[in-house]
Amino acid sequence: MRNLLIFLWTLLFMMPFIKGISGCAITDDVCEFSLVFEQKLTMIRKMTPVFPANGHIYRYDVTNISAAEPLSTDDVITADGWEEPRLVLAVNGTIPGPPIDVYEGQTVIVHVKNLMTSATTSVHWHGLHQPGTPWMDGVGFITQCPIQPGQSFTYRFMATPRGTFWYHSHVGAQRSMGLYGAFVVREKKPLEMPERIMILSDWNHDWESDLSLNLMMPGVYVNRRKLPNTKSLDGAHFTMFKFQSGLVNGKGRFYDATGKHNGAPLEVFNVQKGLTYRFRLISAGILYPFRISVDEHNLTIVASDGFDIREQTVESLIINPGERFDFIIHADRDVNNYWIRAKTLEINVNHTAEAILRYDSATTEDPTTRQRHCTAGDKCIVMNCPFTYYPIQSHTRCLNFGDLKSKTNNDSAPIFIPGQFKEHFLNFGFPGRPGMMPASINGHTFDFPTVSALTQPQELSSGCSDSNCGTDKVCMCRYTLDLKHGDTIQMVFTNMGSGKGLSHPVHMHGHSFYVVKMGYGLYNETTGKLMGDSEDIDCRGKFCNNATWSNSSWKDGNVPGLELTNPPRKDTIIVPTSGYVVVRIRADNPGVWFLHCHIEFHNNHGMAMVLNESFPNHRRPPPGFPVCKNYEPEKHAYLLQAINRSSETVELKLFWIVVGCLIAIIMAELFIIGCLYLRKKDDLSIKYDVSAEAHENKVYVE
Repeated sequence: MRNLLIFLWTLLFMMPFIKGISGCAITDDVCEFSLVFEQKLTMIRKMTPVFPANGHIYRYDVTNISAAEPLSTDDVITADGWEEPRLVLAVNGTIPGPPIDVYEGQTVIVHVKNLMTSATTSVHWHGLHQPGTPWMDGVGFITQCPIQPGQSFTYRFMATPRGTFWYHSHVGAQRSMGLYGAFVVREKKPLEMPERIMILSDWNHDWESDLSLNLMMPGVYVNRRKLPNTKSLDGAHFTMFKFQSGLVNGKGRFYDATGKHNGAPLEVFNVQKGLTYRFRLISAGILYPFRISVDEHNLTIVASDGFDIREQTVESLIINPGERFDFIIHADRDVNNYWIRAKTLEINVNHTAEAILRYDSATTEDPTTRQRHCTAGDKCIVMNCPFTYYPIQSHTRCLNFGDLKSKTNNDSAPIFIPGQFKEHFLNFGFPGRPGMMPASINGHTFDFPTVSALTQPQELSSGCSDSNCGTDKVCMCRYTLDLKHGDTIQMVFTNMGSGKGLSHPVHMHGHSFYVVKMGYGLYNETTGKLMGDSEDIDCRGKFCNNATWSNSSWKDGNVPGLELTNPPRKDTIIVPTSGYVVVRIRADNPGVWFLHCHIEFHNNHGMAMVLNESFPNHRRPPPGFPVCKNYEPEKHAYLLQAINRSSETVELKLFWIVVGCLIAIIMAELFIIGCLYLRKKDDLSIKYDVSAEAHENKVYVE
């Protein structure tokens, strides 16, 4: 009875949360939403410019902020507070877009309207497997035709699995312009604790994303001087992106060269002393990994990419574009304001996103807290490192994702089955020659089809040719891996060869793979610097396009150190430079699934491929599903000529058929006339004979 009363009290207390941010109730079978994509300007409120100061915004014409009333930020996209408006892409008028909050097993219907003036779009539901609805995965020219300006598209799918996910555009560079939002699938039970959503992104207020994308290859020049790429502490470098600010839930501050910020409003997470909170952290970033910490609070990590893991308490965690981590914070400190810090892994620069953890009853001032000081006796533990060591003097210990284990004991990795086990090595990098080093997988730069690959397979052109692609070649084509239904697939994501040097967060659509092993390069334990490649991999060529295990006994699933009993699951994993990650899936989800680096620049430049899974089991798309294709009449010239020749032949045949019919009709008429003539003649002959006989038999009476 006591337990029942506790449950009812908890249910009553949590009822406001159970309804969900989205308004979808726990008892609903179908949850329906509408998303409108349109262009907006930052720092404009109701057609009026605004400026930031002291954590607020004011009308452009205010001269004395101490005497003026601050404006609400609810209907303003502030970004980093840079006063000159920047064009962005908003979802329902906001960046990020509104969170979608549903329960496991519900049918989700989302109506998307594209009000952008000159851009197509699509929506990917990042981390959702789409079983039975692969055409709802939302990748333009892979699973659907892009949504044209002015058009709408309705997505309909099952909310599964449960966990922290997100949605974002999957066309061009639209994600970094603001087309993203949280998507949470909850278990059908009352919340165990209050929750908060935190979305991270990197930001440039001067350039639109397409400009940043096109500057990636030639580089960025300022005053006729090329800006160097920044590096991480292990020596790996980052693609050139002119970072100006970091955003948390669409808010941040711009710091000038002197370290002075512009006073823009920040995201504030309010908490009540004595309670415990679950934070759902999402990286919607373009490029950089962020190290997240909360001053004077430890983070207890409980899930990643939607799947529960055995709890791990850390000082901070590193998150890469596309990843999600759920962590718990105990609000057990003094009532105060505390900095939430998200620093990129770059060295020699301070690129930070900030937010505030504010206890109820605390002042509304900025925090004055400091980040934890790590010592030899009290080392800081950092989760999800893309390298093995921090420099020894930092007193920081790395944990990589392979050190974690799944919380559940009944979700082991698919096993090796003779005849039903396939292993594929996939190398992510920039191989080639100076000036021509495209993003690629196994030397294949992905070339998008011009039709929806999943729903119009009969119209696809040929894929990659052996003559153009190979061990030490780089080619552009529609790189595809065919997966047989029911097979255990082991993939080895490598980051080696001449195109290495950057770590890649690799995202797989349609699956959450089992992370069974992570392998790193050789590092200096004192400095943390990268010294060489992992010795486990034989690249068999300078580009590493045809890699295998250095030890041949490791084939057929015999790799030592595999975690097959309690492997953690993810859909996005960092592949460290000079290292590798071994993952497994069961090929049991028919569809065409995109596999790519989630750094926006790398993906758009071709570091992607397609998994064509269980092709004989592909289902037909819903009736009326859109189709698309090129219109190229010159390619159909021969067909047109054949049609013309055929038309001429048909016309000639038709002429002789008509003539023949007319002749036949005339002959038939002559035949009928002849028959009638002969019959009439016979009738006259009979009449004459009867008359003659009657004359002969006539009796005269006198």
